[in-house]
Amino acid sequence: MIMKTLIYVLAALLMVNCGSAQVSETTVIESPALPDSGDMFTNSERIGKMMNYLASNDLKGRDSGSEGIEMAAKYIENYFRSYRLQPYFETYRDTLSNFKKPSYNIVGIIEGNDPELKDEFILIGAHYDHIGTIKPENGDFIANGANDNASGTSTVLELARYFGTQKTNKRSLIFALFSAEEKGLLGSKHLAKKLKEEGLNLYTMLNFEMTGVPLKGKDYFMYITGYDMSNLAEVSNKYAKENLVGFLPTAKEFNLYQRSDNYPFHGEFGVPSHTFCTFDFTNFNHYHKVGDEPDLMDFGHMATLVNKTIPVIEGIANAPSQEIKLSE
Repeated sequence: MIMKTLIYVLAALLMVNCGSAQVSETTVIESPALPDSGDMFTNSERIGKMMNYLASNDLKGRDSGSEGIEMAAKYIENYFRSYRLQPYFETYRDTLSNFKKPSYNIVGIIEGNDPELKDEFILIGAHYDHIGTIKPENGDFIANGANDNASGTSTVLELARYFGTQKTNKRSLIFALFSAEEKGLLGSKHLAKKLKEEGLNLYTMLNFEMTGVPLKGKDYFMYITGYDMSNLAEVSNKYAKENLVGFLPTAKEFNLYQRSDNYPFHGEFGVPSHTFCTFDFTNFNHYHKVGDEPDLMDFGHMATLVNKTIPVIEGIANAPSQEIKLSE
């Protein structure tokens, strides 16, 4: 996450080292039988397996253009293929033209099942890169990027699995995992510009960033950046039937709206584009450090976030009209 200002507010680091997780880059976790209720779609065990691979030492921090992020890219492609997402382009890979090393967004699509609404698109995204290897601390030099942003990546992959297997969406859903976010939102800038030039009818962009640990002392489950820029929180809470999405003043103070992959889509398309997050500047002390390890993540919280988000996206995708509006 591009938040240089965080260094002034994060507390002292807790150094935690994880062993290497030996998982094939083409491994995809087998889907269990689909439960009767969307409330129980995923679980902590499944999320944990995904996180322990994506944030393992084997991937060496997933720096853009590295061997490690190539392993992550193959994992994501295989995941999309397994759950019947179609490649948005000729393949799942969208090669970045604005970064010197070979780097790719991974982009899949689930076409809507309504003959008219399928021409409206919702883009659901997260960045899957991190910062790679850094100055050693207690012998550990891998910035694993579990919270930032294997967590958001896992969230998007599980949402893709739900809609890929259930096919309940009237509007079309694009699932995009971005590279080079840590280089200045380069992956999302590249894709937003490309889709705009193609004339995509984008309704809204929903981004997921740093969702690995729960908020503390809040009466809502997660927040969105740019809270007052649209009515997305209100719409989300209607479909969630609870106070799911709230306002975090610190997010506005540090202008997080412009610091993640939602922002290029706002700039290119001028549509509601927000990031869902549960990092609140007090509940995680390892931003861009070697301590951002999967064993510090709350997999139960992450599974709950996916399960609570499914009816929100389903509601937005199936509403007869576009409910999410930019604020006046």
